[in-house]
Amino acid sequence: MRHSLSLVLGLCTAFGLAACNKSSSDNQVQRAIDDASAAEQSNINELMMSVSDPNESVTYFSNATKNNPDDPVLKRYLGKALLRAGKADQAVRILTDLVNSAGATDEDRLALAEAQIRSSDWKGAEATLATIPPTVETYDRYRLEAMVADSKKQWKKSDSFYEIAAGLTAQPANVLNNWGFSKLQRGDAKGAEKLFIEALSYDPTMFTAKNNLVLARAAQRQYDLPVVSMNQAEKAQLLYTSGLAAIKQGDVAVGKQLLQNAIDTSPQYFEAASRSLAALGG
Repeated sequence: MRHSLSLVLGLCTAFGLAACNKSSSDNQVQRAIDDASAAEQSNINELMMSVSDPNESVTYFSNATKNNPDDPVLKRYLGKALLRAGKADQAVRILTDLVNSAGATDEDRLALAEAQIRSSDWKGAEATLATIPPTVETYDRYRLEAMVADSKKQWKKSDSFYEIAAGLTAQPANVLNNWGFSKLQRGDAKGAEKLFIEALSYDPTMFTAKNNLVLARAAQRQYDLPVVSMNQAEKAQLLYTSGLAAIKQGDVAVGKQLLQNAIDTSPQYFEAASRSLAALGG
């Protein structure tokens, strides 16, 4: 009898272990499936952020957020998509909601500050940046701090922030261009020219920096185009920029010649330059 009881107990234990092992195996399989699904969803999100049409990203993440309104990850992507699509006001609303939620990060606060800057809410951006601990010393932090300092004409502070930001990235072309524009706005055309040239050394294709460089040189009454890489359409646009700057400074004859050069250089009809030249009697 005792032997039979031991046998029964042994069988129960064996079945119990088998059931336990099966349960453990099922859990592992489910975790693997969940991990794979999460990774796949993350890949889809990243793919949708990089599509050529920013509005497609906005539509995708807007619909995803409606289906999962409490998902901070989707709100984060929607905010970034709206910024990329140039819809800063809408991005502010989404990112403010995200920042006020329990799962908000300092990166979310930085994204909100950028959206506020793009919507010209400088005080809001300054207040948002003040909520981020000083231990957060990132490229985006200093880049945004520099822009806020610019808005308050705190030039020494903005120079310091721009310099730190430029040193925190391997691709500082954008921040150098912003810094150069800051110098140009405060009347330091020579300092601005140097920064635009440095920006182009990192990204020779950045047309904004090329155009700003022409403005910086024109402010010094140097109207010839700088020696930078440019295609024919870019050259026409830069001649147009230089021509308008010359006219604005009273060098009308030079400006008219530059406008004519822009028209002659452009690979297609240059309506804006033609209209400006006609207005000057050219």
